[in-house]
Order: sequence, then C-alpha cells, then structure tokens
Amino acid sequence: MSKITQVYAHEILDSRGDPTIETVIRLDSGQTTVSSVPSGASVGAKEALELRDKDSRRFAGKGVLRAAENVNQKLGPALVGMDPANQTEVDQKLISLDGTKEKKNMGANAILSISQSVCKAGAIASGMSLYNWVSKLGEGMQALNSKLPTRIPTPVFNMINGGLHGAGNLDFQEFQVIPASSKIFSEGLRTSVEVYYQIRESLIRRGAIHSVGDEGGFAPNLFTNADALEIDIEAIKEAGYQIGEDFFLGLDVAANSIWKNGSYTIKDRSNALNGSGLESYYESINQEYRLIYLEDPYHEEDWNSWRELTAKIGDKTMVVGDDLLVTNPERVSRAVSEKACNAILVKPNQIGTVTETLGVIKLARNAGWKIIVSHRSGETNDWFIADFAVGVKSDYVKFGAPARGERIAKYNRLLAIEKELAATQQ
Repeated sequence: MSKITQVYAHEILDSRGDPTIETVIRLDSGQTTVSSVPSGASVGAKEALELRDKDSRRFAGKGVLRAAENVNQKLGPALVGMDPANQTEVDQKLISLDGTKEKKNMGANAILSISQSVCKAGAIASGMSLYNWVSKLGEGMQALNSKLPTRIPTPVFNMINGGLHGAGNLDFQEFQVIPASSKIFSEGLRTSVEVYYQIRESLIRRGAIHSVGDEGGFAPNLFTNADALEIDIEAIKEAGYQIGEDFFLGLDVAANSIWKNGSYTIKDRSNALNGSGLESYYESINQEYRLIYLEDPYHEEDWNSWRELTAKIGDKTMVVGDDLLVTNPERVSRAVSEKACNAILVKPNQIGTVTETLGVIKLARNAGWKIIVSHRSGETNDWFIADFAVGVKSDYVKFGAPARGERIAKYNRLLAIEKELAATQQ
C-alpha cells in the first residue's frame, strides 16, 4: 500500500492570466503528482464555489492564496498517511472537512486540485495508466462497465467563439464543428484542423476576423448567428468534406447570457422571444443546418422550455445540459425525471471531486444520456481531463478549438492515448 506523505499547493496562472491553484502530492515512494484546476466564464448558479481572495490589491481580487492555504494548512495534513488508491475515501474526507454542500469553506478549486492529483497518484501506485485507473474507479462505483477503454471520444470543436467567450458581437457562445464518430480520433483531429484553416481564410476574405477567443476559436465581427453557421459550412466544403457525412454542426447557446426580464434576445430576431418563440427559432435552424448538438438552449431555470424542446427534437439532436445541470446529482436527477434533456456536459470543477463526478456520470448513463466531458474557458496545461474522458468512456469531448497551447495539450494527450490503445489491441 502506498501512502501520501505530503500535500502542498501554490498559485499559478491559467490561460486567461487569472490565478488558479496547483497541488502536488508526494508518496512514500518519493514519486509526486501535480494537478491544476480550470475556471469558467459562463458559470451556472448552482456550481460549487470557486474560492477567490477578493483582495483588490492582488490580481483585481482574483487571487487564490486562501484556497492554497486551505490545502497547505487544513486539507493536506488530514490526508497524510492515506492510501491514494482509496479515491472515494480521500474525497469523502475532503468533503467532510469542508462541511458545506457548495464547498464554500475550503473552495471547490482547492478540493478538486487535491482530488485530481490523488487520482494521478492512485494510478501510479496501482501501476496503471491514468485513463485505465479512472475506468477502474468508475467500475468500482458501478458507474461504468468492467471493460477497459478501447476508443477515444469524438471531439466537439468550438471553431467560432461568441457570447462570453468571444468579442461580444455574436449571441451564442460556441459554433461547433463535429467530425463523424466513425472516424478514428487522429483522422477527426486532422480533418478538423483543415476546416479550422479554412474558417480563418473565409473570415479574412470577409474582413471579419477580429480576434481569437478564450477557447481558441475565432471571435469575428459577424452580424448574425446564422452567418457563423454559414461560414462553418463553407469551410467544411472548401476543405473538401461533406456536411452531414464527414462533419456535423453544433451550438452552445449559453442561454443564461441572452435571458433578460423573462425573455430571450438574439440578433437574428428583431423582437424579444419567449420560450416558445425561441423554440421555433431552434426548429428552423435545426431544419436548415441539421444540428446534432444543442447545448444550454434555455436559461437554467426555464425547465418547461427545456422539456418541450427535448420532446420535439431530442430524437435527432443532443439537447445538452451544462448550466442547467452543473454536474450536480440533484439537478441531473430532476432533469432525468422531467426529460428535460438527453445529454450532459461533465465538468469536474462544477462539483469538486473525482468521486462525485463519477457518481453524476453513473446517473446520466443509467438514463441513457450521451456523455460529453468538457474543459473550461480558463484552462491550464494539465491534461487530466483527457485521461478522465477516455477512462469514463465519454461519447464526446469538448476541449475547444485546435489552437492555443492549453487546448492542444489535451488533444495531443488523446493522440498519445490512441496510440497506446492501438498497441494493446494488436
């Protein structure tokens, strides 16, 4: 049995230049693991608390010294002597030390940085790859079947950024290009990069290129959301591929950001829309663009609209809950009961521990939902989430555009795992 001998944390910067926390675990073997946590811009109201210092003298109040101090003085010492292979026991200890549902005392960022680093340590102690170790943990919780991973999830690429991730001139947060699931990952990545090149050229021709958004996609000064979809289609064709065969389209509306005073406002319509009016809009673009993925189409508390849309288009389109569900078992259970969606975006930092994240995946799997494991807009170079996605046998991953180092780190890790899996299957 391996034992944890030291746990310590410090402040680093994420891809937006905002402070985040990184935690190191040292084992009695002398081996160490390191993990850092991301941060979101589009944040659901029910997410676990990300603890910030709120000291205006440092990083405009965004520092995480308090979270690091909680690791170094309270959480870490309590884990010394524990076996990192006992992930559930470690996570339960962290949860009990915090003592709140939302992890308000210690901070979900502090707790998750430990939980992920312990997961890496458990893999080392068990002599397994991280993705196979995650799979074994899921099997132990009956969240997954006993088969080890054999494939890489299909990537969902955020090629054009709008909303809170872009320049503010497009309503919707993500305009996505999705390679066919029949492609192996490396082929899907290559062809998607070729489409990304064509999107850039198309925007330059229009004089519309503005900047690169938080997640690596372009943030152009386009007039309507439909314009962005048209550019995606044009780029797919110019790259030599077929829409509906080689590639499909998706949207992350992040509708919390277009909701105001009980109605929705988008540039594609001159008047504010109620839930049914926005539903009609979605039906029209779904018919025209054959979306297979529609994330957060409504405000997180507009449950009736969620139910109605899923009933109408859910047989052909993934209606994905992110802000609606926030990787929270209570929200997921309600959505399953009400048939509010048919797919879940999984973000470990929304709930705060590896064990709780696996529990949510179990609920979603039992409901027959699709699983999409996701990054956050403020990321680090830690590739834990890539191994986690493979380990839980996620259907899809959402790691941003094929650009920016913190996004590419995840994609390169998936390439490496694909080679490892191929070698074991020969």
